[in-house]
Amino acid sequence: MDIYLPIANLSVNALVIILLGGGVGLLSGMFGVGGGFLTTPLLIFYGIPPTVAAASAASQVTGASVSGVFAHFRRDGVDVPMGMVLVVGGVLGSIAGAGLFRVLQASGQIDIVIAVLYVVMLGSIGALMLRESLQSIGAMRGGEAPRARKRRHHPLVAALPLRWRFYRSGLYISPLAPLILGFGTGILTVLLGVGGGFVLVPAMLYLLGMTTQVVVGTSLFQILFVTAAATMTHALTTKAVDIVLAALLLLGSVVGAQVGARFAARMKPEYLRLALAVIVLLVAARMLLGLTWRPDEIFTVELS
Repeated sequence: MDIYLPIANLSVNALVIILLGGGVGLLSGMFGVGGGFLTTPLLIFYGIPPTVAAASAASQVTGASVSGVFAHFRRDGVDVPMGMVLVVGGVLGSIAGAGLFRVLQASGQIDIVIAVLYVVMLGSIGALMLRESLQSIGAMRGGEAPRARKRRHHPLVAALPLRWRFYRSGLYISPLAPLILGFGTGILTVLLGVGGGFVLVPAMLYLLGMTTQVVVGTSLFQILFVTAAATMTHALTTKAVDIVLAALLLLGSVVGAQVGARFAARMKPEYLRLALAVIVLLVAARMLLGLTWRPDEIFTVELS
């Protein structure tokens, strides 16, 4: 069943888009990530313009984050003061990102910038995840007990002034650190259409030194508000949000996330991380191929 996307200005198979959203939702439920970092490149592979793909993926992540935030609130797994600082930084970052988006869009370079950023970020994060998962699997097979991670914030964070106490996170640090982190995530949200959780969660653990009990919930809290702000910013400035595309993606991702959560309960976390690392690296390789592969015919003429 074909359906017309008014902003993307093309017709797509609605079932394919729903299945794509379902696949990303499946991965989200299995691996505990927002899935936005896979939604945008998959939409680009399908033929959606990168600008529309990035803007519409952000709105899908907003909807997909709502249920997760409420679930973590019920378990007291959200540090609200920390989340609010991250949200303020994220909203400021989304405004700055929208300005950068429009400049790149006006210069005609936005598509290539989105693709290059995805290759760099997915390639580096996928490689780190692959190394960590292989080390964990090797240690598990060798009968070694996993080493406990020492929880402490980065020396650069410790050097920042104006310290606040964040009780749920067990931290006494400067609010400038999460503010800067949120700002960077906000820029990524607008440029790439991602929630930023795949960057935010490791940064909260290893840079800020937050407790694992509140990291995911606080990350989702920030993602919910920042992706909503990014969607509004796109709608008012770049006019690139396709609500029909976002609704189809969200429909599939809601169902897929429930199925993925059931699969995750039956698999060991080490193998889950390994599978996610492989998927991320495959997507990065496909985008790199699209950037470097020279087609047989550079220009084509389509007659209608």
